[in-house]
Amino acid sequence: MDILLVDGYNVLHSVYQELLAELGHARDKFAADLAEYAAFEGVQAILVFDAHSVVGAADRSELLVEGLEIVYTSEGETADSFIEKLAYRLVRQGERVFVVTSDRMEQTVALGTGAYRITARELGIRVKQTKQKLRDETQAATRRDRRELASHLSEDVAARLDKLRHKR
Repeated sequence: MDILLVDGYNVLHSVYQELLAELGHARDKFAADLAEYAAFEGVQAILVFDAHSVVGAADRSELLVEGLEIVYTSEGETADSFIEKLAYRLVRQGERVFVVTSDRMEQTVALGTGAYRITARELGIRVKQTKQKLRDETQAATRRDRRELASHLSEDVAARLDKLRHKR
């Protein structure tokens, strides 16, 4: 299974700019979108947020849903350094790792570890495309379910329902 290591604030500032007035809401929205994307694409996503300037912050991690883990770095550790170390370790374990950031230096370091890179903008496009695919599939399933119901009705019942439907 592919692993996405996502620099949270980097993507938020690149893709979710309109939501940044309320940072907590922006983080929650992005996490929900990323969880949906990860589930649909069958990847494991690790969303990393800096807490390096928060006094007393300690590494903490939470698994929101299957396929999405959110990590807040400890005091003095940036998301970049956390992602670099984790990418290196995971690639050495034989995992296929994609680092998501628009930071050029971080991309270069990620490539040096053997990981692949995806820009924040690219991930934003992929997430939007996945949301559209999900909407399309849901609509198609709804239409299909309606057709299936009609195929199970007797001709008499179908005719009466059709008559009611056209009666306005």
